[in-house]
Amino acid sequence: MPNHPLKKTVQLLKNELLYYKAKWKHILKRNLSKSEWRDLQRPFPYHCDVVIIGGGAIGSSIAYWLKKEAKDGLNVAVIERDPLYKHASSVLSVGGLRQQFSLPENIEMSLFGAEFIRNANEYLNVDKDDPLDLGFHPNGYLFLASEAGAEIMSRNSDLQNSLGANNILLKPDKLKQRFPWLNTDGIALGCLGLEQEGWFDPWMLLYGFKRKALDLGAHYVNGEAIGFEFNKISGNMIKVGTDTYEEPVKLKVKTECGTIKTITFATVIIAAGAFSAEVAKMARIGHDKGLLSIPLPVEPRKRFVYCFHCHNGPGLNTPLTVDPTGTYFRREGLQGNYICGRSPDLDEEPLTADLEVDHDFFRNKIWPPLANRVPAFENIKVKSSWAGFYEYNSFDENGIIGPHPYYGNMYIATGFSGHGIQQAPAVGRAISELLINSKFVTIDLSRLSFDRFVTLEPMEEVNIV
Repeated sequence: MPNHPLKKTVQLLKNELLYYKAKWKHILKRNLSKSEWRDLQRPFPYHCDVVIIGGGAIGSSIAYWLKKEAKDGLNVAVIERDPLYKHASSVLSVGGLRQQFSLPENIEMSLFGAEFIRNANEYLNVDKDDPLDLGFHPNGYLFLASEAGAEIMSRNSDLQNSLGANNILLKPDKLKQRFPWLNTDGIALGCLGLEQEGWFDPWMLLYGFKRKALDLGAHYVNGEAIGFEFNKISGNMIKVGTDTYEEPVKLKVKTECGTIKTITFATVIIAAGAFSAEVAKMARIGHDKGLLSIPLPVEPRKRFVYCFHCHNGPGLNTPLTVDPTGTYFRREGLQGNYICGRSPDLDEEPLTADLEVDHDFFRNKIWPPLANRVPAFENIKVKSSWAGFYEYNSFDENGIIGPHPYYGNMYIATGFSGHGIQQAPAVGRAISELLINSKFVTIDLSRLSFDRFVTLEPMEEVNIV
């Protein structure tokens, strides 16, 4: 879910300046960071231990954790086709952080995300570079439930608090007392996060991961993954029931200048966000027999975010508020601006050929519940808007984390369906644990592996926004 359009435009210009400043630094000769100097000096990585396809928040987090833990013991390359991140889900995100989930895995990942963001400069500090300012707003989330959803909300709150979250349940009279701007008609219960919830600058988190990964020695390649080359592996392959099978060992990359180069690798990680299924198809996932007949169920889903002004709207301490319809809003800055959005119904999913915004969707689907829930919003007008892609897992709307069941040297980290940015620190750490320790060490995420598509056991999350 994207952030403020003016802020987004300014940041894209900054991205472009940083990009060309690094690319032509041998000409500019200006005050460049150590990580930028190091990146320019590296040749194309024709051989590496780990190649990560996707350099957004998830891919860059994986690169950071691998280099942090293994240091020079692993040669890590990251392939990113959009080095300015103009269309990246990471940058086009409102950067929400919450623990109000129904699955223990999601709660624990977001708890670690909160700890990581709070101590970002301890994790991601680069000597002689400026400290990171993630701009965290600890205003919390306020989920509202009708009578039909109150019991589930109460049960989820108990689970969240048992795992270390801090939220409280509020009945309508307490909600009205605490938030006088709120219309509580039709509301039976609210859940308010008191600590470790709010929102932050997603671009700065991505930048911090990438900057630190470069400083630790990861190599970023501006190019597009276009195919794999395979080797036949012989032996008693019990897991696939055959004597031989093919394993991807080389990645073909189309560079910025249009040349095709090949990287030989030991391990590949698919972290290409909304377009991860395209990469998986290159490895015959979903286009062969047996385990390879099962596709990676990730696709881009377009989501709209709208910015409006309301001079007499809810105050500075307003939490990110989620109506029972799924419509959400929060303040944006100090000038009476707000952003809002809502996921469409399945039969209303917009086309994903571009990032154009549907303003009828605001008028017909978002404004009515907004005005009902906050009477001050009855006379608002959209000032600006933008769209971004969810990396949508059509199986159960939850992240896919872990090895592919057929390829012994392929791992997957994608499909987070809108909550990937807050879980990026935990996901990167988890993948590094699998590669270095051969098991999850901190949070057991084995239930979120690709295997659930084989056994048809969905990991359904109740609180999807």
